Amino acid sequence: MARARHRTTAHPAAPVEPHVVPSAVYWGLFAAWAANDLEELLTMAPWSRAAGPRLKARFPRVPDAIWKRMEVTQPQVNTAIGLMGLLMAAAAADGARTRGHSAFFRTVLTGFGLHGVMHLAQSAACRGLTPGVATSPTVVIPYSVWALSHLRRAGLPPASRALSLALLPAAAGTVHTLARRLTGTTASPE
Repeated sequence: MARARHRTTAHPAAPVEPHVVPSAVYWGLFAAWAANDLEELLTMAPWSRAAGPRLKARFPRVPDAIWKRMEVTQPQVNTAIGLMGLLMAAAAADGARTRGHSAFFRTVLTGFGLHGVMHLAQSAACRGLTPGVATSPTVVIPYSVWALSHLRRAGLPPASRALSLALLPAAAGTVHTLARRLTGTTASPE
C-alpha cells in the first residue's frame, strides 16, 4: 500500500498584537504613592520623635546634627508629602500622556519600587516599624513589579536602577528641605 504523502503548507506567522499597557499602570503610580504616603503622613512625625533617642543610643558615632535633622514636625511632613505628590502626579500624567515612553515616568516608577525595598531595609536596620513599611510589601512593591512587567511586555525597559536610586534621596531631600523652609522650621522642634 502506498503511503499517502501529506504536504504541509507553510503558514505565515500570525501577526503579534502589541501588548496594551493598561492605564492603571500610569495612574496606579499616583494611587500606590498616595497609599504609602498616607501611612507616612500618619506615622512619620510621631515616629521621628520617639525613635531619635533610641537610634542615637544605638548609633553613637552618628553626628548630633543628623539626629536633629531626622526629627520632623507634622506641618513639615504635610508639606513634604504635598510637594512629593506634585512630583508623583506629574510623573503619572507624563506616563499616561506618552503611554509609558516617558523616561521621567519610568525613572520615577523604578525609583518608587526601590523606595519600597528601602523601607523594608530601614525597618530591618532600625529593628522595628518605620513610616511606610506596612504599605511597602503590600502596595508599593507589588504595584511596581506589576507595572514594570506590563511595560516590559510592551517593549519598554525599566529605567536605570542606578539612576533611580541616585535620584531617590535627591528628591526626598529636596522636598524635606523645602518643607522645612516653607514651614519655618530650621532645626528640630524642642
